[in-house]
Amino acid sequence: MTTPPLRAISLFSGAGGLDLGFLNEGFSIVYAVDNDKDSCRTYEQNIGSHVQCLDVRAVSAKALPPADVVIGGPPCQGFSVAGHMDPNDPRSGLVWEFFRVVREARPKAFVMENVKALAALSRWQAVRDDLQKAFEDLQYQVDMVVLNASHHGVPQARERVFFFGTAREYEAISVPAKTSEAPTVRQVLEPLPKPGTPPNLGVCRAKITPAKTPIMRRSPYAGMMFNGQGRPIRLDATVNTLPASMGGNRTPIVDEQELRSGSKPWVCWYHSHLANGGPPVDHVPPFLRRLTVTEAALLQTFPLEFSFQGSQSSQYRQIGNAVPPLLASAVAKSVHNSLRKASGDCGVGGHLREETTGATRFQPAL
Repeated sequence: MTTPPLRAISLFSGAGGLDLGFLNEGFSIVYAVDNDKDSCRTYEQNIGSHVQCLDVRAVSAKALPPADVVIGGPPCQGFSVAGHMDPNDPRSGLVWEFFRVVREARPKAFVMENVKALAALSRWQAVRDDLQKAFEDLQYQVDMVVLNASHHGVPQARERVFFFGTAREYEAISVPAKTSEAPTVRQVLEPLPKPGTPPNLGVCRAKITPAKTPIMRRSPYAGMMFNGQGRPIRLDATVNTLPASMGGNRTPIVDEQELRSGSKPWVCWYHSHLANGGPPVDHVPPFLRRLTVTEAALLQTFPLEFSFQGSQSSQYRQIGNAVPPLLASAVAKSVHNSLRKASGDCGVGGHLREETTGATRFQPAL
């Protein structure tokens, strides 16, 4: 007899990066919700019409369909080092809306994603402790795991925390094992045609302007040699975390000439020029350009055929906010394995430790 697929409810779904990973591992997404209209349009066009454009606070868990898992990534701006890290930011409180749905829906397991800062910084210790205790009081065993997307085939050094919870009769969700090596940025972008030529669409028109007073670092890919926070990309490595603020001068910079001909990066010459006392230039060569929407989506491991809706800035934002689907697949596989293997009682409470996978895990104490 065929085993029916595990069913998942998705909260704060965004464009659906986390959902794609769970779909790839055989889950059925029975309900999804997000309050951003463009994200919902993207989700509906690419994944399904089961998404509701609604504030999660208005969702009654009692009206939700039965599900084995609740997944989601509450807004992270209140916790992020890229934001104001304001504990009074209303978005910070949305982790408790995720908790509320888990409390009312009582799934077999849950997965909540957020920025690494929520796990790593002492200022959020009380939030972590309160979440831990609240889930344990519901009789879930809880792990907090920091994963690097580049360990799971994503060409991006993006670190995120995942709160894993399982009911006592199921095995704790294991730390996803490191999978394949991530491709380099060059390997992802080189097969594409030049920006503006299908399917490489969503050309960013933000001008690249040299900083009048450059801030230097040892690496030409750090510091601030250009106005804005968009920094040049090292093509033969993974890219740093792609921000949701892309679309203007925070969009990363690509050396088109280096990408197509393999020539020495211009930024390396310019960095050396400045380091040796040379004056800042007043313009950059025309082959320096910004990352396109298509390229950003591929670096997040969205499929090439995935179509983002809304304005160009909205599309960049949806990409930057998403969980990379390949990372989500690794997480979903671990959840699937846990729920297909019922186990005895497990302890709760715990401490942080480093795993051989490179992940940081909150391990239940025995």
